[in-house]
Amino acid sequence: MATLERIRSKSVLLIVVIGVALLAFIIGDAITNSRNLFGDHTTVAKVGSNKIDYTDYIRKREELNSQFENARRQNPAQYANFDVQTLSQMALDQLVSEALLDQAAKDAGIQTSGSQLSYYVLEQPVNPRISEIMQQLNAAGYSVSTPPQAYELIFNPKRNGVTESQMAPFQRAWVAMENETAQMVRRNTYQRLLMGAVRANELDKKSLYNDYISTRNVDVVYKPYDRIDPEKYVVEDSEVNAEYQNIKGRYKVDELTKDISFIAVNIAPSDDDRAAARDLAARTAVSLRTENQIDKDLRKEGVMVTHKQLREKDLPRGAVKDFVLGAKKDSVEIVTDNIKGFTIVRNGGQTLQLDSIQLNIVQVVGEPLSSKVLASLNSGMAIDSIATQYPADSVASQKEQWFPLFNAQGPTNALDKSMLDSLLNANGKYVSLISSPQGSVFAQVSDKRAPVTIYEFDEVSYELKPSTQTVNDARTKLEDFLAANTSAKTFVENASNEGYAPRNVSLNASTPAVPRMAGMQNFFPDSRQVVRWVMIDGKPGEVSHVYESKDAMAPALYAAAVLSEYDEYVPLTNSEVKNYVTDKVRKSKVGDELVAQYSPKASDMTSASEAMGVESKNNPNFRFGRNAQVRDAAIMGQIAGSQPGKVVLVKGDNGIYAYQIVSTNTENFPFTDSQYEQQYFQLVNPNLGEMLKGSKNYKNNIFKFEAGD
Repeated sequence: MATLERIRSKSVLLIVVIGVALLAFIIGDAITNSRNLFGDHTTVAKVGSNKIDYTDYIRKREELNSQFENARRQNPAQYANFDVQTLSQMALDQLVSEALLDQAAKDAGIQTSGSQLSYYVLEQPVNPRISEIMQQLNAAGYSVSTPPQAYELIFNPKRNGVTESQMAPFQRAWVAMENETAQMVRRNTYQRLLMGAVRANELDKKSLYNDYISTRNVDVVYKPYDRIDPEKYVVEDSEVNAEYQNIKGRYKVDELTKDISFIAVNIAPSDDDRAAARDLAARTAVSLRTENQIDKDLRKEGVMVTHKQLREKDLPRGAVKDFVLGAKKDSVEIVTDNIKGFTIVRNGGQTLQLDSIQLNIVQVVGEPLSSKVLASLNSGMAIDSIATQYPADSVASQKEQWFPLFNAQGPTNALDKSMLDSLLNANGKYVSLISSPQGSVFAQVSDKRAPVTIYEFDEVSYELKPSTQTVNDARTKLEDFLAANTSAKTFVENASNEGYAPRNVSLNASTPAVPRMAGMQNFFPDSRQVVRWVMIDGKPGEVSHVYESKDAMAPALYAAAVLSEYDEYVPLTNSEVKNYVTDKVRKSKVGDELVAQYSPKASDMTSASEAMGVESKNNPNFRFGRNAQVRDAAIMGQIAGSQPGKVVLVKGDNGIYAYQIVSTNTENFPFTDSQYEQQYFQLVNPNLGEMLKGSKNYKNNIFKFEAGD
């Protein structure tokens, strides 16, 4: 009993000891494996041994998004159709390329020398971060205009009247920028070396030269297969399988790929929505006529008002222009009312205003010098004399610069009203447009164009979109269909019966969104979420729930069914592959039959032409790869290697050919080494990304890190 009691009394301690030992084991194992364990959980993609971490991915994606937003603000028309769904994959592609370049440069022992770094930072800057640092310095009140000036200020603060602590943040930013620039130089160096490795040897260049100077005078008859009766030319599964094995290499895939059947429901306004819009147009017109304005309730319903001031040449053609030019002031009319919405115009007055003015502009650095320059200008000194009277680094001038006051969109606001009034009331004198301790900008009106008529009017518009009820009705219908068709098989079989038009699409983790057409970078809005479900959750045979596009003006609903998945070759179960291979086998049978049918009748090109019912065409300068009459690569090569002689009948991919070489010739063109070096490079068209990737395995986990539902 005493022994048992002693054991019991020690049991708590024993449990603690065991627990501590177990915890130590777990922690030790975790420490040993933490890098791999944690790395796997934060790896967005992996190519070979190179991993792309989630934090780098987020940073790059935000960087690209910021660049896109800036570009769209500066040029909205150019980027109006840019699909932001592509930014995520673009970010990942850039990171993968950079990782492969960094690894390759490291393996090659490429370094950035101090002189290279100095050149690409101070003399010929290649990193946009340099401009950002200079902008930050100027925003903080430190005037710099060149990278050497910025470097001098940042790393010699006392000599420039500032403290070390003031420059410390800029020093850290500069060092980071230098490290990044050194990395950019290493990458660029390796890229040049890699691209330079794609060089033609003497045999390559001579081969291209010989292909060009060797010509054939050839007569060609081509008869396309046209429409083929599948019942007459039956294709067996064994034949399709055999042909697939022959061309299987063209269907190699680099990533796990899934074939889906995809339904997109584009929701249009209903008849009720259209009737409601007509009623809204009538109420809006009444409000304009009786109250000369749009009340807040109408605005809440989506009615927009834009006050416009336009020259006659800038008025939009059609009903708006006709009304503005012909209607009385304050009159109101519904000028358009259709499925897209309505437009109402309330006519305003007409005024004569300056179209543009010409200015002489002088910029002065520093407050003390500004008053002297202004006095000199207004005492009669010509603007051309500025450069000789004052230091060139303190004064700059622009002579006779035209400033448009109106453009196609209306007033440019290039000069605010107070500035414009000052200029026009100055009677030819220079006036100050901007004045500060850092300097001033003076301007003088040197010329102005005759006033033009400006038409003022209110354009009231409403864009008709499907109502919430219309969207809900479409969603309910699609949800009912999915509830009744829970397998991919029934999804495909019954979709058309319900008025849907399913289409087959192949997706992988690198697909930004569901493409509208195969091979095209044009995607369904907000369809990236569908790709995420397919790649993360969707299994062959399964059907998704309803996904919705967030585009209020063009709402859409999506659903998908996973048909198959594969990670080596696109299989014959893929409908496009099956159709292509089947068609290829069937055309081959037709070709064999037609060649056998016409060969006995083709003793010469005249009889071949008559038998085939197609006119013979002569090509006096047939060159390999450079002709329009023969598009089939195999036939092109056969003709280029033939000698004058008998008529040859041969089947091609899409028809049969009869040809006869009349004569051969060798053109007398000089051989230029650089020309054929360039032609070889264009022919090879090296893909840097694929060259770096080589046979390395690629794993894209991007959708594991993106929000889904």
